[in-house]
Amino acid sequence: MGKLNKTEREWQRELSPEEFRITRQKGTEPAFTGKYWNSKQEGTYVCRCCGAALFDSAVKYDSGSGWPSFYRPIDASAIEEHQDTAHGMVRTEIVCHHCDAHLGHVFPDGPEPTGLRYCVNSASLELKTQEKSDEETYP
Repeated sequence: MGKLNKTEREWQRELSPEEFRITRQKGTEPAFTGKYWNSKQEGTYVCRCCGAALFDSAVKYDSGSGWPSFYRPIDASAIEEHQDTAHGMVRTEIVCHHCDAHLGHVFPDGPEPTGLRYCVNSASLELKTQEKSDEETYP
């Protein structure tokens, strides 16, 4: 799957203003406010912009940061890392490999086995659960 290229106008039509600000303009939602920061639901977290699988709920943990935190992506190739020197800090930004959506940052203070904390904005994610719909359950 190659890179997904859309114009700013196309993204603005598809995303809410908050999703656009965070995913396309590298924004950050306030801590403890996103939809998934405290979610315990099982499933796969996919990119809000393109639907690419990013994180499994099995590697999500409570970091105390107020953002969804994971200790590894589903596949290392799903995420790209870039140096971020905004706001007078040096951090490692993480973006979706397929569409370049800003996801958040990765820090070296996570749990074993990786020691990493992928700190992600809820607005950058969508949780796909394994639950069946009524149509699938009752033919």
